[in-house]
This record gives sequence, C-alpha cells and structure tokens, in this order.
Amino acid sequence: MKQYLPRLVDETLEKELKAFGAVLITGPKWCGKTTTGLNKAKSTLYLQNPDEREQNLRLADVKPSLLLEGDNPRLIDEWQDAPQLWDSVRFSVDQRSETGLYILTGSTTVDESLISHSGTGRISRLKMRTMSLFESGDSNGDVSITQLINGEEISGRSPHTIEDIADLIVGGGWPASAGKDFEIKKRQVSGYCKAIVNTEISTADGINRDEEKVYQVLRSYSRHISTQATIKTITNDVNKNFDSINRKTVGEYLEALRKIFVIEDLRAWSPRLRSKTAISASSTRQFVDPAIAAYFLNANSKDLINDLETMGLLFESMVIRDLRIYTESLDGSVYHYRDSSGQEADAILHFRNGQWGAIEVKLGNKAIEEGAQSLIKLADKVDKDSMSAPAFLAVVTGTGYAYRRKDGVYVIPIGCLKN
Repeated sequence: MKQYLPRLVDETLEKELKAFGAVLITGPKWCGKTTTGLNKAKSTLYLQNPDEREQNLRLADVKPSLLLEGDNPRLIDEWQDAPQLWDSVRFSVDQRSETGLYILTGSTTVDESLISHSGTGRISRLKMRTMSLFESGDSNGDVSITQLINGEEISGRSPHTIEDIADLIVGGGWPASAGKDFEIKKRQVSGYCKAIVNTEISTADGINRDEEKVYQVLRSYSRHISTQATIKTITNDVNKNFDSINRKTVGEYLEALRKIFVIEDLRAWSPRLRSKTAISASSTRQFVDPAIAAYFLNANSKDLINDLETMGLLFESMVIRDLRIYTESLDGSVYHYRDSSGQEADAILHFRNGQWGAIEVKLGNKAIEEGAQSLIKLADKVDKDSMSAPAFLAVVTGTGYAYRRKDGVYVIPIGCLKN
C-alpha cells in the first residue's frame, strides 16, 4: 500500500473532529479526500462500491441509520450519492451529543433543497485541493507565512530553475502523481481533464452536455486564467471558433464546473481606503490546479518557456493554489484586489484576527521592483484609522533567493514557501 503523504488539512480535520459531530470534506475528484478521511476513520462506507451500491442506496431510502453503524469516526465516502444521509448524520449527532462521529467526503455540491437542515453547529465543512508544492515535497519550506505575519527576517534559496517551474505547472499537484515521472504525470492530468469533458461535468446536475462545447468553454477559460474576464468575454472568445453558444449557456457550464470543484475563482477584497477610489468586485478566474489550464491550452513545458506571458498567468494560478492551502491552514482566506486606478495585488491574505498581507506574483526576478513598489502604494491607500496596516508585503517569484528588502518588502521564491 502506498505510504500516506501528510496534508496540511490533516491538523485542521483533527481539530474539527474534536469540535463537531461530523466533518464534510469537499474538493475535486482525485485530490485525496478519501485517503485523508481514511487516515482518521475507524470504519468506512463506500457509496460508490459497485458490489454494494444498489443495496446501500436502498437502505439510504428505507433505513439510513443502518448505514451509520460502525466504529467512529465513520467515513461516508461520496455522500452526495445518497443526500438523505446528511439529515441522518445531523440527527445522529444531535441524539448522541458527541464529537468526531462522522467524516463525509464529496466531489460534487448537493442541491440544498434535498436536505432539511444545514447542519450548522453539527457538521463542519473543509475544502481540499490538489497538493501544494510543500505537501508534494517540491518546496523546501525555508520561509513560512507565519514568519511573514510576525515580521521575522527570512532567508532561503529555491531548488528550482525556470524549467522546473514549467514542469510543476504542467504536471499538476494530484497526490497520485507525487514522485512519478513527468510523462506519467502528464498522462494522468490528461485523463483527469478528459473525464471532466466526457463525464464529470454531468455529475454536477445530471444534465448531459455537448462535449465539444464543454471543451471550448474550458479552453477559453484557460486563456483567461488569472484575469477578471467576464462571461461575455469568454462567450465571445468561444464563438470565434464555435459560433453557436450564448452567454447563458456559458454561465451554466461554468456553474457546473464550480459544482465539481474544477473552477475556483478568487474573490475580490474590499478594504477601507483613504480615497474614494472605486474597488472592483469582479473575481479572478482560476482553476483548482494550473495543470488544467495548461492541458486545455495544449501547452507543454517548452511551450510555456517560449511564451513567458502565458507562463506567468499559469504561474500566478499555481501560487494562488498554494497560498489558499497555506492560508486556510492558518485559519485565513485569500482574495485579490484591484481598483479603478489600476492599483492591484494578486493576493490578499486575510486572517480572523484582522491581520492581513498583500502579495504580488512575478515569475521573473526583473519584475520584483515593480511588484514591490505597487504593494507599497497599495499599503499607503489603506485607511489606517479604520483598519490595521498590512502585517507584511511580499513578492512571490519563480526562482532565486528569499530575503527582505530594505523597504521591508519580502521576496520569496514559491519553492521556498510553506504555511
């Protein structure tokens, strides 16, 4: 049996099991939800086991409590196949008044009308993604976000070349690929992406969709990765080659892709500013893993090296994936910032205690100065009478050294970063 690769969500899951009766882990297929759940569970119900599936679904209708019998925590894998189990789990938690009873995993969001109670106070929710570079062993972890928050001095050196970064983007962060040859990683990414088009998108709502249209929407979305492109822009882009899809349909396709956790747009941050500058509320387009965009752009590592503009957008997507994983393990959230003057920050890390930090992502070292000056200008715009000053400002790069500039801005290669 393959050795379990520790995930940053492990510690969070353990804490949530001590605080709640059940924990729901959501995320894209193949990201490691079941394996992570099994690492804590003492018994398991596999709803997609073909040998028992029909019987289990009948029991879920007739007497769902029977499916909950077993040592606790009991893992209920792909619970959305029998959504009535949600209310059974919630009722069991109420009746037993214990914590750490159940772990549910799901690769698709469920129509909330199918459940009678949200589970608030009983069922906690965690989101998993593909692996960060630190989790997969591709970051040496010389610099932590905790150090940045605390204003500590840093040092480190990235183990990666620009060619390595291209490989990491194209190879993706799926646990099954960790430690595998690059060609195997690419084949696995290809298989995953083909499944999105052929079958997975239909699991979101049971609607069969035209595979070619799905492919073209995903390809257009990939072209607009790490931008605030509108649905109208994406629709027009699709119709340059396809000419038979409307904006409403594109919106429906994107919503289906969100429901299966393929798309995860980055929401906008709205700070209090000293000026009356208008702040954009548009989200930044992102996939759960940058390898998805690389696949639908037909881009291999060499292609990215030869097109550094596109590589920069996909690199930003990889950095956002990692920042989300690191920040959420510290009980924080990640946003982006852009205002009407063109001032922006690729990532805002905001924590529950009110602390926040701003990050610009720059693939090449020559753009570090530009990124640092932009962050300093943003920090100066914030109204410090109504909210705190930034705990840190940082430029995340592809290669090189980690250090703190004289102006206080951190410079950190992604291959040095951890939570």
